[in-house]
Amino acid sequence: MANTAFLGTGLLGAALAEAAAQRGDTVSAWNRTADKASALARFGIRAAATPADAVRGATRVHLVLRDDEVVDEVLALARPSLAPDAIVLDHTTTLPAKTAERATRLNAAGVSYLHCPVFMGPAAARASQGAMMVSGPRTLFDRVQADLSRMTGRLDYLGERPDLAAVNKICGNTLIIGLAGIVADVIAQAAERGIDPQAALGFLGKLDANGMIARRGQSAASNNFTPTFELTMARKDVGLMIETAGTRPLAVLSGLATRMDALISQGHGAKDLAALSIDSIKAP
Repeated sequence: MANTAFLGTGLLGAALAEAAAQRGDTVSAWNRTADKASALARFGIRAAATPADAVRGATRVHLVLRDDEVVDEVLALARPSLAPDAIVLDHTTTLPAKTAERATRLNAAGVSYLHCPVFMGPAAARASQGAMMVSGPRTLFDRVQADLSRMTGRLDYLGERPDLAAVNKICGNTLIIGLAGIVADVIAQAAERGIDPQAALGFLGKLDANGMIARRGQSAASNNFTPTFELTMARKDVGLMIETAGTRPLAVLSGLATRMDALISQGHGAKDLAALSIDSIKAP
């Protein structure tokens, strides 16, 4: 099995390292907070004192870090000890522009680097479930495809453009976080009216959310704003939503109302609700 290193052992990094050890990999781990790495000793994982110590002899180096700045800092510390055949697999959610620059710079310098962000929580990581996306040189992906497939329920290679997985990760997180905000606002409205939030959310489960996203998303992406739900009528409903919530804090609806008001004042009120994206897609 592989000799692997994990740099960053927070909730996700620790779960990925644990799963690798359970599969039989030889695993070393480093974390800025040393106790988080040493806590993995019960799985046979060696806690390293430094990033350089962790990657020494490893052929697969997994990064599960906070942000771009930390990725660059930790990689700089690890690089002197990287084995010539090591491949750096970066699972960190990072800014696409910085990801592209980093990937181009590192691969040009002889460091084999792939960006591999994931959609999975700790439980899914331990069970090798969830999804992973990869972008970067195809030759590198071919070398690690079998290893990565063992880590996840779905593995998607998106191509050689180095920032493509980063863009898709940010877009996916936008949906996840946006939905969490909408759920919070639904709960606020239900609670204000004395309705059990569980019951309110149970009703939402009867709606075809995937179909709604597909239909309105296609309209927005193709700049087709032929109305089926006029923006002015949607804005009226948003007002009702805000009033229904009373004084309870709202995560999304207030900002949405502001955006709708701006578009209506620009003359877009008779267009479809999808016109919320009218300024988002630049003309070719």
